Amino acid sequence: MMKPRLVKVILSAGATGQELEKSAKLLEIVTQKKAQIIKAGPNTRIPAFSVRPGLELGTRVTLRGEDAIKLLRRLLGAIDNTLSKKQIENNHFSFGIKEYIEIPDMEYIREIGIKGFNVTVVFERAGTRVKKRKIKRGRIPGRQHVSKEEIIKFMEDNFKTGMEN
Repeated sequence: MMKPRLVKVILSAGATGQELEKSAKLLEIVTQKKAQIIKAGPNTRIPAFSVRPGLELGTRVTLRGEDAIKLLRRLLGAIDNTLSKKQIENNHFSFGIKEYIEIPDMEYIREIGIKGFNVTVVFERAGTRVKKRKIKRGRIPGRQHVSKEEIIKFMEDNFKTGMEN
C-alpha cells in the first residue's frame, strides 16, 4: 500500500494570442490528445503584465495511465534521462524542454517554429482519495506523501534516470 505510483503527466505551455494557438497545436502533436486552454480567473488582474479576467494565458494536456508512461519515456530522452535534485519536490517533479525538436522522433514543423514546454509528473500512494472525495472527506498524514528520495528511487528503477546536483 505504501508503494508510490505515477498518477499523471501534465504538459503545459504559456502564451497569448497567436502564440497560444501554436503552443496548443504543438502539445496536440506531441501527445496526440486535445489541448485545454487555460484562462485567467474571474478576479485575476495584473496590469503590469496586461492580465485581465478571462484572458487566455496558456494551454495544457494531462495524460494518465499507459499513455503517460510512454510519453514520459520519450520526453526523458530529450533531457538525456537526467534529473536535477532541485527539480524534485514532494509528490511531483517538473522539467522543461527548451525546443521540441530535442524529443526523439520529432521533426521541425514550420508553422509552429521553435517552442518549448514544461512537463510535470505527479505521484501518489493508495488511499489519497480520502482527501479528494466529496463525501466523508478526511485528512491524510505526512507519511502518505511521496518524498523526494522515493521519487528518485522510483525514477531510477522504472525509467533508468540519472541524477545530477
